[in-house]
Amino acid sequence: MSSWIPLLVLLGATLGLLRLLGVRGPLLQLGIAALMFGAAGYAVQGRPGLDAAPTAAGQREAPVPLTTLRHAFFGKFSPTEHWLLIAESYARRGDTAGAVGVLKSAVRAHSADQSLWVGLGNALVDHAGTITPAAELAYRRAAELAPGYPAPRFFYGLALARSGDRGNALALWQSVLADAPADAGWRPFVEEAMAALNPGRGQSSPEARRSAPTPAP
Repeated sequence: MSSWIPLLVLLGATLGLLRLLGVRGPLLQLGIAALMFGAAGYAVQGRPGLDAAPTAAGQREAPVPLTTLRHAFFGKFSPTEHWLLIAESYARRGDTAGAVGVLKSAVRAHSADQSLWVGLGNALVDHAGTITPAAELAYRRAAELAPGYPAPRFFYGLALARSGDRGNALALWQSVLADAPADAGWRPFVEEAMAALNPGRGQSSPEARRSAPTPAP
């Protein structure tokens, strides 16, 4: 209730100012109506009990920006890049639900595009603040579309890391590096992500290889 007090004070002060300025009759009634309309809109859409900015308790940022990582694995000029750019613009504004919605539409329109499925998995993790069954399904679908390609395994590991599962993430990334050509352009990003996660404090788990979205060769 106390959070409404400033609004009531502002309304009272505004009405007092209008009277001091000599506003009377129909014009005063119009001003009162405008103030009431604004207050009604605030009551319907505003949430005065919340903090000024939302918090994301428990959500961990990726050790390297997701756009940079995506470009390292898929390049910058894929035919469906515009879908991913739109989704990322929503995410940067904090509208993670909007980002998920864009990518759900994208995979419906381009169901055989691996990068969109990976992007949907990433967006679902962003929105929930942790890995979810829906995100796991998206990563698995990406892996099925491109057997042997490391991107789905890497981003699945990143989702695990952002969810606090350090050991399984590191084990999965170690398997990605073990299969990677020495000159792979994305290899430094995997190594950088592992360093950012501080592997000296983590324990690798063989469960990562079993649970990772890696199809049979």
